[in-house]
Amino acid sequence: MPTVSRRLPARPHLEVPKREARQLLKECRKGEREALNRILRRHPKFKDVPEDRALALPLKLSDVQLVIAREYGFSNWAALKRRIAVHSLSTVLEAAIRSADRDAVVTILRAHPEMLALPVRSGDWGPPMSYAANLGQLAIIQACAELGARDYQHAFDRALLQGQLECAAWLLAHGASAKAGIIMGCCETLNAAGFEFLLNLDAPLTNERGDPLAGLAMVLETYGRNPVGKHAILGMLAGRGYNLPDTPMMAMHRGDIAQLEKHLSRDPQLFERRFRLREIYPSECGCAKDGRSGLHWTPIDGTTLLHVAIDFREREIFDWLLARGADVNARAADDGDGFAGHTPLFNAVVCGPWPDAAMARTLLERGADKNARASLRKFIDWIENPHWHEARDVTPAEWGHTFPEDHWVNREALRLLDELGE
Repeated sequence: MPTVSRRLPARPHLEVPKREARQLLKECRKGEREALNRILRRHPKFKDVPEDRALALPLKLSDVQLVIAREYGFSNWAALKRRIAVHSLSTVLEAAIRSADRDAVVTILRAHPEMLALPVRSGDWGPPMSYAANLGQLAIIQACAELGARDYQHAFDRALLQGQLECAAWLLAHGASAKAGIIMGCCETLNAAGFEFLLNLDAPLTNERGDPLAGLAMVLETYGRNPVGKHAILGMLAGRGYNLPDTPMMAMHRGDIAQLEKHLSRDPQLFERRFRLREIYPSECGCAKDGRSGLHWTPIDGTTLLHVAIDFREREIFDWLLARGADVNARAADDGDGFAGHTPLFNAVVCGPWPDAAMARTLLERGADKNARASLRKFIDWIENPHWHEARDVTPAEWGHTFPEDHWVNREALRLLDELGE
């Protein structure tokens, strides 16, 4: 089920989300599946309604307004309206928090106390106290508390997932708690320091619903790319009794070259294997069973260890694979609909918001074909209009230049390919 995610523009106007709410209600009443799925995804009252019963939902304008507000990152419609009303001042407040200007923050919040409960910007960073927790600004957290802020729990969560342990400890001592679900933020960002902090508190290793595999699945499936943190968290989970399967792909997740060596000795054709998403994200670890789980960049379904090492930013494994003879021009398997053939160089071009061309450069030095052509298909989610992006018979450079989400593209790698030319 796609997830619509929006950001407020530089100069927001309430008429825009009002129009979006009216349009969504119209589409729902016409029975459009994507519109109804947006309701099921975001509205807490309807989250357990099966898709086949969505058409019968007794939707009101207030229901779709709540969904629109949550797509913008606000808890409700009223919060969205208040945030738009003080948008210009929020920009000044954000700058003051980022520059650790406690006096300026206090001056703004004393003049506009309603802003203590409003997100500083759309998204999950939260109101001023929570926003400061993301950045490790303890003095500002304390100032917000003195002025009446009450988002201790959200600020605690944000401090943990960013590894701001001094802030986390203060918030814990002043009202936050290590309740079920708190572990999920650290698993999302792969922040081992925050995760260990919670382990030492004997925090529940579950999500809010009590699922003991949810954290493990999040570590494996997250968009986050912090190999050191990921390896450490998986090691801590294993130390707490979690059964991590003995597979080449789990060795990849754990950054365990010694274990990969053992798998290679047992299977000399390991580097030629194409791995499906069900192997990369195993259901026995809590990952989705539909074969569509995991947040990655260029498709990794039906690819080799080398493709996956690039996507996961596993540089040591990447170097080991090349030293052991992995094929830099290995092609991905057909996905069943005619999309196939992309080489590891494609993965090095569309690989997330990290401006580092080192892997692409190494592939080219090892003989990667910059003119290799392939057809690829990628579902782009968590944007305003989730959709399939298809590219047929493209080179790695063309794949990067035509990709619709610019922040997914490694501009340094693309620049390197452009400099090489034909």
